[in-house]
Amino acid sequence: MKKSLFILSALAILATSMSAQGLKLPSLSPTSTISQEFSTSTVEIVYSRPSMRGRKVFGELVPFGQVWRTGANAATKVTFGEDVVINGTTVKAGSYSFYTVPNQNEWEVIFNKNTGNWGAAGYSTSDDVVRLKVKPQTLPFSVETFTMNIGNITFSSCTIDVMWDRMMISVPVTVDNQKRLNESITKAIETPSIPYQQAATYYLETNQQLDKALTYATKATEQNPKAFWLYMLKARIAAKLGNKSVATESANKAAEIAKGSAFEAEYAKGAKELIESLK
Repeated sequence: MKKSLFILSALAILATSMSAQGLKLPSLSPTSTISQEFSTSTVEIVYSRPSMRGRKVFGELVPFGQVWRTGANAATKVTFGEDVVINGTTVKAGSYSFYTVPNQNEWEVIFNKNTGNWGAAGYSTSDDVVRLKVKPQTLPFSVETFTMNIGNITFSSCTIDVMWDRMMISVPVTVDNQKRLNESITKAIETPSIPYQQAATYYLETNQQLDKALTYATKATEQNPKAFWLYMLKARIAAKLGNKSVATESANKAAEIAKGSAFEAEYAKGAKELIESLK
């Protein structure tokens, strides 16, 4: 009898264990992964997202003056696909824990090479790679769920943004990529598949080597004479160079070729605005 009861008890425990293993409930602080293309690689953030749920966040739930995991559960992790510069310090490509020390008027942001910590447990200043101070901004609205974002993206800079309650901080990140990209463009231009459009666009947006950009844009239109967007690219470059005749001619050409396409109205408007800006 005892043996039978033991077997029944064991089966009950096993059944309970199996049931628990198959149970999936909503997380109070769900994990999120952001992967953002930036420069010539990506920035990835893995973090957990607690919600306010009627609580006062900063100064109570998140104490001032203490190292915070910046989220919930495991420490927030940021991975850079290439070397970046933060607060004047070069941070090598790789993964880092993202800690903060919130205060009412100033936050300290920490990138730390130990990515295996649960929360702030195990955090050590000896593993810090870079620390910087940032000023918090007061938002005109409330953010219920802790949110991180990668914003203000240019060819060589972005920000890591942190938002919760009515607070926001932005951490500037830059890359020293201009020399490397210029060398890549020069090398690519010498290959059979010549990226004239990409090179011209990059030079236009970074406001450098505009004479070369105009040459590349012209070559792009010669390769694809029906591409109205290339003529508009050429017009924009010529306008920035102050070459009004080429800019006007190219803008009108773009509008003319775009006729009959889904972009007819957009390019007609764009051409008109560009030509008027030259007067």
